[in-house]
Amino acid sequence: MLSHFDSDHTAKTIEIIENLKVKNIIISKQAERSNEFENIIKKAQENKINVILVKAGDIVRIDKDTYFEILWPQNDNIIAENALNNNSIVAKMYHKNFSILFTGDIEEKAEVKIVEKYQENLKASVLKVPHHGSSTSSTKEFIQMVKPQISLIGAGQKNKFGHPSIKTIETLESYGSTIYRTDLHGEITLVIDKKGEVKIDTHV
Repeated sequence: MLSHFDSDHTAKTIEIIENLKVKNIIISKQAERSNEFENIIKKAQENKINVILVKAGDIVRIDKDTYFEILWPQNDNIIAENALNNNSIVAKMYHKNFSILFTGDIEEKAEVKIVEKYQENLKASVLKVPHHGSSTSSTKEFIQMVKPQISLIGAGQKNKFGHPSIKTIETLESYGSTIYRTDLHGEITLVIDKKGEVKIDTHV
């Protein structure tokens, strides 16, 4: 599942296709074209990989206990501003009593619309924090609805954007969320057991 076609989210996709057996690639309708999109779709077609378009309301079932609910984007409500980021796939994965909300790089404009649409249904055990913990995302209203016990932030050490922002960290902490960051903790692995309990390992 490719949340959107910014290079920091898709740069290794062709390498994955060339080295692993990929049956399906899940994407959303694109608000704007990009070289990343064109190259990956071409490679998928060459390798006879199914390209599945999803939108808000769709369900992607993995097995009897595990599925993704697609919350965003809405094809009839595309956001023009920062279109790649704000129309990222937002997907909530369920496994028994565990849930994790994947958010791509959505920013405040998308968060506002998503909160209006889903309210308390956004609540999740774990949040993949939007847009690397940027100050343009993770509004108080959004975090209040998600109420994540655990928050995961993907950001490089000493990155030029200053991710994650202090504002985002403070918002997450104010709701009692335990934060794991790749710039501090390295690779973060979640293991969900048969009961739906989560164990987290970090690898610096």
